[in-house]
Amino acid sequence: MNRIADLGGTEGWGRVKTPTADEPVFAQEWEGRAFALALLSMGRVSGRNLDAFRHALERLGRPEYFDTYYGRWLHAAELMLVESAILAPGAVEARARKLRGEDVDEPPVPEPNKPDYAPTAAGSLRTVEDAPRFAVGERVRAKDLEPKGHTRLPHYLRGHCGTIEMIQPAALLPDTHAHFLGENAQHVYTVRFDSRELWGADAQPFALSSELYESYLEPVS
Repeated sequence: MNRIADLGGTEGWGRVKTPTADEPVFAQEWEGRAFALALLSMGRVSGRNLDAFRHALERLGRPEYFDTYYGRWLHAAELMLVESAILAPGAVEARARKLRGEDVDEPPVPEPNKPDYAPTAAGSLRTVEDAPRFAVGERVRAKDLEPKGHTRLPHYLRGHCGTIEMIQPAALLPDTHAHFLGENAQHVYTVRFDSRELWGADAQPFALSSELYESYLEPVS
C-alpha cells in the first residue's frame, strides 16, 4: 500500500528548500522540546526503535502528518505512547485543555503494554555472515511489492532497474524491525537509477541513488 510519507517522485510540492550554513537547528524553541520528547518517547516504548517511530509517522492522518515538521514528530510520539498504553487515549488533549483553564478530568492511567523487545546491540548496523548476493556494477530490479506494513522501499522505484553502485554495511530490516518481529539484518546496497527509467524518456536526465535492502532486489535476467 502507498503510505502518506511516500512522496518521492510525486508532483505539486514546490521547490525543495536548501538549508544555509547559518540556519539554526531549531527555528523555534518548541521544536527542540518536541525533538527531545520524541526521543524520550521512543526510548520509553521501544528502546529507540527508529523503524517503529517511522512506522508511527506514516500511519498519521493527513492533518497530523502535514502539520509542521516537529508537530508531526509529536503526533507520532503520542501514537506510540497510546498504543503502548503508557498514555490513555485523549490524555494529551485533556492536559492541553486543563492548561487552557478548562475544568476537565484526565482519563485514568492505563496499565502499560509495551512491546516485548530488546535490541541485540546498539544502533542499526549488524554483521551478516553470508556473502552479498549482488556485486558492484550488477544490474538489478527493485521488486514490485505492495507491503501491508512498514517498508523502506520507495514506491517510485518498484519494478524499475538500476545498477549496484556500492555495498553498504549490513543493517536491520525495517520491514520486520518496525513491527518488533525480529532484526533480520541484511546487506544494503546503493543502487543508481536513471531518471528516464523511473519517469519516462521525457524526464530531465539525472542519476538517482537509493540505499536498498537485499530482499528488495532481484537480478535482471
